[in-house]
Amino acid sequence: MTTLVIADHDNHALQSATLHTVKAARACADDVHLLVAGNRSEAVAKAASCLQGVGRVLHADGPELEHGLAEPLAAQVLAIADRYSHIVFATTAFGKNAAPRIAARLDVAQISDVIDVVNPATFRRPIYAGNAIATVESTDPIKVLTVRTTSFPATSAGECSVEIEQLPVAASPGKSRFVGLETTKTDRPELTAARVVVSGGRALGSQEKFDEVITPLADALDAAIGASRAAVDSGYAPNDLQVGQTGKIVAPELYIAVGISGAIQHLAGMKESKVIVAINKDPEAPIFSMADYGLEADLFAAVPELTRALGERRRA
Repeated sequence: MTTLVIADHDNHALQSATLHTVKAARACADDVHLLVAGNRSEAVAKAASCLQGVGRVLHADGPELEHGLAEPLAAQVLAIADRYSHIVFATTAFGKNAAPRIAARLDVAQISDVIDVVNPATFRRPIYAGNAIATVESTDPIKVLTVRTTSFPATSAGECSVEIEQLPVAASPGKSRFVGLETTKTDRPELTAARVVVSGGRALGSQEKFDEVITPLADALDAAIGASRAAVDSGYAPNDLQVGQTGKIVAPELYIAVGISGAIQHLAGMKESKVIVAINKDPEAPIFSMADYGLEADLFAAVPELTRALGERRRA
């Protein structure tokens, strides 16, 4: 059996999610190929050829593939799908956009958000916002998976000696077109890859208070900033900072939840963090049952005090 991993990249560099996906793919089959589909993406293919565990890199390069649209990417994957027993994506916006179309065209059931590979046909995935784990066995000839990257270690780079096979670009169905891209520029670590995450909730009360309380603490810890869905819905933080089942899944070494009650939706997105610290004045807040350390206090007093202490320690 051979597994095909679809690389998540920006035409210049591989996204870190791809490194975790390769590890998951290795649990499905010993032979792993990696598809880099993009435009002027030779550097990505070269970097992919250095990944340990990858036996071959497939490179399709053309303008139709520049923006990762689901339709042309699916056409490219379907052109070679019969070579593989598994087709694997990361559970990212990129993977969740393309995988369902490929599964539908292959007439197979997609298995989403895999957290463990029991054997090549059996997988474990969370259901009910992570409150239960389902074990799923697939009898489909080709398994289409998305994997939760925080559940698998990242592969490492080695000698760049893997063969790069150039593929002809498949004809695009032309059912969608790229209009534009708006991105948030920041010097902070990327949320899903950060070592430390500081998240704020609705208890902060406003965007001004969110920025006033959360940003200095994140600066003191060189941390990424996250937010609960309630904070995002209230306009305190942008959508791309949302942590949770319908936001981003994170698993940092340290997760600090400030003014977050701990709704199931939010817990599903950060429960795999190594150390969880909760700051909340409500002693009954569900977040405390998940936290390794809990501080029952007024966040508007406790967090600035913590920030000052961290600043003094850094200056000492």
